[in-house]
Amino acid sequence: MKLSRTAMLVTVASLAFAGAAVPTLAQMQMREQTVTVGGSPMYPSKNIIQNAVNSKDHTTLVAAVKAAGLVETLQRPGPFTVFAPTNAAFAKLPPGTVDSLLKPEMKAKLTGVLTYHVVPGRLSARDLMEAAKRNGGTAEFKTVEGETISVESKGNALMIRDSKGNASKVTIQNVFQSNGVIHVVDAVLLPS
Repeated sequence: MKLSRTAMLVTVASLAFAGAAVPTLAQMQMREQTVTVGGSPMYPSKNIIQNAVNSKDHTTLVAAVKAAGLVETLQRPGPFTVFAPTNAAFAKLPPGTVDSLLKPEMKAKLTGVLTYHVVPGRLSARDLMEAAKRNGGTAEFKTVEGETISVESKGNALMIRDSKGNASKVTIQNVFQSNGVIHVVDAVLLPS
C-alpha cells in the first residue's frame, strides 16, 4: 500500500509539473518582451498586422494598408522592416492628401507610398546604426517599392530620409514581430 501511495504521489506531482511546464498563449504573451505602441502591447509572437491593428496611433496606417490591399502581404513570413508613420505623421501631409490616397483610383500610388516604408529583412536599430556608421554616418537601403531611403545614425537616434531629402525621426525602435520589426516614425516618407 505504501508503494502505491508513493507511486500515486509521484504521478500526481509529475502531472502537476507537466501541466505547469506547458504555458497557455496568455501566459506566453505575458512573458514576451513587449513594447507599448499606441497604448497597446506589441507581441513578438504576432505578425505586423496583428499588432498594428491594436495601436491607436496607427489607425490611418492600418486603413491605408487595407485600402492598398497589403494586409495579406504583411502577414506573410517576410521578414520585413517597417518604418510605421503615426496618425500625427499622416496629419503633417498637406490637407486632403490622405483622403485622396485612400480613393480606389489612387491605389497604385498609395501602394507605392506604403511599400516605400518597407525594407526587406529584419533590421534592428542596432543593424541600421552599424550600417550607417560603416558608411560615414549614413546608409542607403532599397525599399520594397524599389527606391532607396537613407538612414542616419546620431548617437542613439535614427533619422530616415526619403528620396526628396525629407527627414523622419524614429520615435520607437525595435518593435519586434514574428515576421519582422517595426520602427515607429514621426513623418511619412515619400518616393520621388
